[in-house]
Amino acid sequence: MKYMGSKNRFAKELLPIILKDRTKGQYYVEPFAGGMNLIDKVTGNRIANDIHTELIEMWKALVYENWQPPLDVSEEDYKNAKDNKTKISKALNGYIGFNSYGGKWYAGYRRDKQGKRDYWREHCNNIMKQVPNLKGVEFTNTSFTDLDIPENSIIYCDPPYEGTTKYNNKFDHILFWDWVRTKSKQGNKVYVSEYNAPNDFVCVWQKEAKSTFSANGVIGGTKKSTERLFIYCG
Repeated sequence: MKYMGSKNRFAKELLPIILKDRTKGQYYVEPFAGGMNLIDKVTGNRIANDIHTELIEMWKALVYENWQPPLDVSEEDYKNAKDNKTKISKALNGYIGFNSYGGKWYAGYRRDKQGKRDYWREHCNNIMKQVPNLKGVEFTNTSFTDLDIPENSIIYCDPPYEGTTKYNNKFDHILFWDWVRTKSKQGNKVYVSEYNAPNDFVCVWQKEAKSTFSANGVIGGTKKSTERLFIYCG
């Protein structure tokens, strides 16, 4: 699924690091699962959480209710869904809202003025390819601080990056890093994707990459940033 900040393009590099020492039956947990672009490549016990209700309801409907999303949504329907002018299910709202520019929630109706691409069919096909690989995943919808995580889990976090366009403008980065420290001290292996981290974290992987979002959250253009993967070393 096309999703803002997706790590799909880095999956082949990140997952061997994250899963290197995984043991049989050990849980793999994503508190910020979003577009499911990493967890769909992991097997075994898995928990996919996200605070975005419509997004999780969409995945639950697709994976466990055999819901078939529409192959086409008009711009009028998109605007009505965004403005809450029509009563639609949370699953459909999630499906419509995230087929937007840059994979950001209702960031603008996607269109191809040259008529060469069918963005809705692409959106549907990409999501439906993921569905079989998500069978068995436990989906939850809560804050990362309230997430019930089994002991000795592998936790991969891809939170809203500090200083960039926000999924949630009220995201508390200080609280988040303290939570990671606590979970690490409890015996979990916690990995965090970010551009930067506090001094008691160490970078175990990094790569320069382009983003379609500027550092101040403006949509459009590209910027180069260094993606990093951190673990707690305190």
